Amino acid sequence: MSSPRPTRPCLVSAILAITALVAPADEGSSATAAEDPLAELRATVTGPGSGDVDRAIEAIIDTIRMPQIPAGEFRITDHGARPDGETDARPAIHAAIDQAVASGGGRVIVPAGSWFCRGPIHLQSRIDLHLEEGATILFSPDAGDYLPAVPTRWEGTEMTGYSPLVYAAHVEDVAITGKGTLDGNAKSEFLGWIGSSDADVQALRRSGVDGTPAEQRVYAAGTRLRPSMVQFFHAERVLLEDYTTLNSPFWVNHLVYTDHATVRRIRVDSHHANNDGIDVDSSRYVLVEDCWFRTGDDSVVVKSGRDRDGREVGRPSEFVVVRNNDMGGEDGIALGSEMSGDVRHVYFTDNTLRRGMSAIRFKANLDRGGTVEHIRVRNFTVESFDNLFWFQLDYPGLLGGGHPSTYRDIVFEDFTVERAGTVFEAHAPAVAPLREVTLRNVTIKEAENTFVLENVEGLKLDNVVIGGQRMDGELNSLEQAR
Repeated sequence: MSSPRPTRPCLVSAILAITALVAPADEGSSATAAEDPLAELRATVTGPGSGDVDRAIEAIIDTIRMPQIPAGEFRITDHGARPDGETDARPAIHAAIDQAVASGGGRVIVPAGSWFCRGPIHLQSRIDLHLEEGATILFSPDAGDYLPAVPTRWEGTEMTGYSPLVYAAHVEDVAITGKGTLDGNAKSEFLGWIGSSDADVQALRRSGVDGTPAEQRVYAAGTRLRPSMVQFFHAERVLLEDYTTLNSPFWVNHLVYTDHATVRRIRVDSHHANNDGIDVDSSRYVLVEDCWFRTGDDSVVVKSGRDRDGREVGRPSEFVVVRNNDMGGEDGIALGSEMSGDVRHVYFTDNTLRRGMSAIRFKANLDRGGTVEHIRVRNFTVESFDNLFWFQLDYPGLLGGGHPSTYRDIVFEDFTVERAGTVFEAHAPAVAPLREVTLRNVTIKEAENTFVLENVEGLKLDNVVIGGQRMDGELNSLEQAR
């Protein structure tokens, strides 16, 4: 989720000194399989030979398990659904889901046509919601239709709130497939709440820091926290494939506490505030590939909870691969700012970024805590962004601070860039400098500004070419200009 960019002083002084790159040891790499069921995979992606990015990516993808869903088919038209765009199809959709569940699971088919849905669709285990090509589910614009409230996570804090439009909680072996469309409705009441929810946002954040029990954080009728379009909440073995999403009220595709998820060939064409294309949130073994994003915010974001609530839940996002995607959001890819449960072993490879504010945006503040490490971003084609690499790790905390975040062991390599307003801008708190970041084989045809550094140690440059001029060595910020 984007935050306003703070005003900053002028470029800091920097010094070049050629040094060797030394990768940090992974604290978990010596664990045995008995101590850590992920030890073998961790050893593959961080142990000897872990510089082979292709090998690490292959190991992660080989670990991901696909959903197992029975072959039976259940058509919503058999339960009275009418494709006139006005008659409520939700009872028929849920009747087809219930029939499939009673049969042990199967594919619930939404045929071509316009299907009005007065309220959310709640998926169950071993169900594939299949949207045939030409099918559009148009969701009700009335916020009250998305009550009663359900357990969810909102910007990294657990609570009970308005139901996501498609919601699956505590499920396994679930899919949304097909070339149809989920339309959140351009006339949605939720969209009118943009800019008027600050009191509820701050109350929720304080309750997370104060330790208010999650079940007491209820934000339903009378509150204004918009729900996600699609959310999986405690799920295992998930497939999201081929469908298109329009007019999301908030985050578009949100994976929370979800292990073994494959997101493939989806299209996101949603341009409202906070319309991240996909948020991977405290989830493991995730593949996002061959997707098309045109969004009002980040295209792909990796998160793991906010502040004390995220630290106490303590579920990292890890073993994530994002490849072969076409991204055209306001920002391209992001880590954070909700990353209090840690983010590690994430690979972005072979993606195209179009135009926007920040191509790569990593975020945190002094309330977060958490560690982001073992991140590899490579083989990117970038058109034009105001910022190419932007680390904003110290934007104002609202709840007392005292919990700096750690970002380290991050490598960007093999980038071809048409234009960057600023090549690399980083602002970190003095108590937790940004460390161990490498730019390797990065070619930028045109840039207005090069490096803006605040509390950065060991920014390593290896064959970085800006406007035809090559740079190699190490950059360290020395002092902030005043």
